[in-house]
Amino acid sequence: MFTELDTVEHYVIEQLTGVNLNRSKKGENTEGSPKRLWTYVAPDTLNRRSTDILLEQNLAAALRRLNPFITTEEQTDAVIRRLRTIIIGGDQQSLVYANETFTKWLRNEESLGIGEDYKHETIRLIDYENIGNNEFIVTNQFVYNKNIPDLVLFVNGIPLVVGECKTAVRPSVSWADGAHDIHAQYEVNIPQLFVPNVFSFATDGKGLYYGSVRMPLDYWSPWRLETETDTESTSPLAEVGRQIQHLLTPSVLLDILRYFTVFARDKKTGRTLKAVARYQQYEGANGVVKRVMEGRIRKGLIWHFQGSGKSLLMLFAAQKLRNLAALQNPTVLIVVDRIDLDSQISGTFDAANIPNMVTTDSIDELRKYLKDDTRKIIVTTIHKFRNAPPRLNERKNIIVMVDEAHRTQEGNLGGMMRAALPNAFLFGLTGTPINRTDKNTFWTFGAEEDKGGYMSRYSFQDSIRDKATLPLHFEPRLLNIHIKKEELDAAFALLTKDIEDAPKAKLSQQAAKMSTFLKSPQRIEAIAKDVVKHFKQHLEPQGFKAMLVAPDREACTLYKTKLDELMGEDASAVVMSGNSTDTKEFIQKYVLDKDGQEAVVKRFDNPKTPLKFLIVTAKLLTGFDSPILQTMYLDKALKDHTLLQAICRTNRLFPNKTFGQIVDYFGVFDDTAKALKFDEEVAETIITHLKIKREQFPELIENCLRYFTNVDRTETGFDALQSAQECLRSNDERDAFGKAYCEMAKIWEALSPDAALEPFREDYKWLSRVYESIRPASNSFGRLIWLALGAQTTQLIHEHIEVKGLSTDMDTLVLDAAVINDLAANQDATSIEKILRGLNSRFSKHGNNPVFKALSIRLDELRLKAELGLIQSADYLKGLLSISTDAVEEEKKVYTKEEQKTTKSALTELFLEAKTDKTPIIVERIVNDIDSIVEITRFAGWQDSIAGRKAIEKALRDTLRKYELHKNDELMTKAYGYLKGYY
Repeated sequence: MFTELDTVEHYVIEQLTGVNLNRSKKGENTEGSPKRLWTYVAPDTLNRRSTDILLEQNLAAALRRLNPFITTEEQTDAVIRRLRTIIIGGDQQSLVYANETFTKWLRNEESLGIGEDYKHETIRLIDYENIGNNEFIVTNQFVYNKNIPDLVLFVNGIPLVVGECKTAVRPSVSWADGAHDIHAQYEVNIPQLFVPNVFSFATDGKGLYYGSVRMPLDYWSPWRLETETDTESTSPLAEVGRQIQHLLTPSVLLDILRYFTVFARDKKTGRTLKAVARYQQYEGANGVVKRVMEGRIRKGLIWHFQGSGKSLLMLFAAQKLRNLAALQNPTVLIVVDRIDLDSQISGTFDAANIPNMVTTDSIDELRKYLKDDTRKIIVTTIHKFRNAPPRLNERKNIIVMVDEAHRTQEGNLGGMMRAALPNAFLFGLTGTPINRTDKNTFWTFGAEEDKGGYMSRYSFQDSIRDKATLPLHFEPRLLNIHIKKEELDAAFALLTKDIEDAPKAKLSQQAAKMSTFLKSPQRIEAIAKDVVKHFKQHLEPQGFKAMLVAPDREACTLYKTKLDELMGEDASAVVMSGNSTDTKEFIQKYVLDKDGQEAVVKRFDNPKTPLKFLIVTAKLLTGFDSPILQTMYLDKALKDHTLLQAICRTNRLFPNKTFGQIVDYFGVFDDTAKALKFDEEVAETIITHLKIKREQFPELIENCLRYFTNVDRTETGFDALQSAQECLRSNDERDAFGKAYCEMAKIWEALSPDAALEPFREDYKWLSRVYESIRPASNSFGRLIWLALGAQTTQLIHEHIEVKGLSTDMDTLVLDAAVINDLAANQDATSIEKILRGLNSRFSKHGNNPVFKALSIRLDELRLKAELGLIQSADYLKGLLSISTDAVEEEKKVYTKEEQKTTKSALTELFLEAKTDKTPIIVERIVNDIDSIVEITRFAGWQDSIAGRKAIEKALRDTLRKYELHKNDELMTKAYGYLKGYY
């Protein structure tokens, strides 16, 4: 039989020491096994008393070996007594605090008065420079105070790692049972064993997880290797073996102890927490360190998904960089782009009590630090580089880590930073996949040597697999809104009867903006009531909290008023910025300063306070980390990176929380699909492509400047501008210049903030001003009409809007790793374009046939509803299927059977007719998949056989399952009916 002892436990020992205890009960290295740095010692042969935690004879030998000034037994005993005192103290005080104290000794940071004349000498417990100068021992079935951990790993006689192994063959037992034994039994009953602990691990032969002292089981992490691939994995045990050998390689273990462990004070509870790097943080931070140490590649791009710990990654990297003697006391800059992110990052560093760390309060303070050649960790915002002088500090051992790199480097600020620090290493970190529009991010940070443009990558799929973050659930809850158009038109005509047609049209256009509909009292009330109902049913019983994202600042106040009526004033708080037009009363009621915002967030984080909702529109959508936040009620059009960052506020781990939820009142799923879509093949070519553009840029800007050969570009004022404009006398010349400028500006934006652009900056600014001066003005109308009639027009619209409940029967979309994989897959646009080019309007082929005219009208109405956001993607698809089915039936009456065989798929053609740039992108994927089903699975007469029908039904259900639509019975029925009728 396979037992826990002879399979998993003995396997781990063999992987670490080369000793197979199933063959050699004495612990000799068996023939054919490689010799490891760890040595197996049977528990009954350890040099210890049953009451000892330390192997004191081994420790004494190491002290004399590593500390030349320790020459007597008395000196050795003095050090061991001090360490023994700390270990005993773990029984009487916080185990984490005792562990932190002992860690300082393990890092060789403490001293003792044992030298000549009792002079204080720094005590070295471990030799980090010469790993082989340490002693590494593994034992099993370690008995202490009636408890028997499976494995204990000693370095120089000090127990640094505890391991628990569980059987691999019982489905009811897993690694979590071993972790529970460590957390709930050993750390409670024998805390002394864990005072020197670096981390503990648990394995069932199928997975390897590790955690620090008093770390809840939900936060234990897997250890993986970034180089792992499916082809490398031969068996679960072999995979665990590779992970064990890597994690517990002496150099890795000591690296984690020295640089990748932090103790942080939790401001919410006042307790000290111990954090050990997750594998992606360890690999990412060491990637930065390796690149700096080698000095050959001076940049890199790191994509680690939102919530997976980028702040700690930067902390670990900064901690190691600052302590490596070979780097000669470097400066490390942590650069962020927003004040709230600045607070989050600096809060992480402050809480961890990182030495030699400063934050900058002003532009002048940052410049002074850099000009004075300060050798510290400096946390700053990108905005503090505004107008920074070039070559502010040319030292080569400055390392810059830029958080949210895709946003931070936008505009000229990134260029100013790079010009100020021309020789610095530059590493960009981002929490979102960078798509093909972010070429400048790849160019700025991506190295040609890095496959796909990334130095380190940790995706959404990875973070969910590792349980570093939670999956996201989307629940569409769209309002059914009816506009009384005829009554509204009549009322508007009466209001504007004395206004001319042109300004009347502009007034109508301005008032009809989406925001007017979103803030109608009926809509606000309907959503607020639904939010409260949903919260009380699903969140309040679990102790979770929520965020409501409103369209704008005014909507925040409207929702606040309504939630106050429904739940009381203490249940919600508005967090938003003010502006110069705010009244004193408005500021006092709604606008918070930095201290006020921190106080609100602190109340929100506390499960015991009555504050349940944060109402926001822009604040806290990025850089806000509150694990108790489980649901976001979303009523705003967010896109791309902002959308992805916002919804990921809900994906943080929290006790009993299994997913983050977005209740969607706006209809943003299709935008989420876009935000997650990126083309890696395109990314791999971006760096090379932009390298060519960089070489072409001088010629492009010269093409623009040649229009102004005799103009003095150093002059200012309207005379100088007029001189420039006089060089472009004809429309043809202006058009030609405009075309040349746009081509040049596009490359500028793609390359910025590359240092190669600096020589052309003034010319670019001058050309941009000239271009703006000749560009046709956009259509606009004066503010007078809007100020006079805008409020009345808005009121008219609100009075003629009727809300007829919410659609709450739509399927919830689980945005997990499988869905993300599918959304991120590339689309073949070539075939779609081919169909588009050859497509004559399907309906127009039937002339004035009234049946097809009616179908055309239905198609137009469906398309309009989708563009206005009144229906979701699933409903749009149902409508397309219904129209396609009817069209097929009618065409059967028109076409011969031979003609029917040569026609294209009706659903694809109708979709392409209806497609606009506002059409949900996910619908195109589903349409293509449905029309491809029969091409793969059909056979003659399938409709008439049970096997044929089942094959088509299975193919259809499998297709819709990819989009989490397979439970939508109405959609399944319509799609099957369409396939049956057409094919």
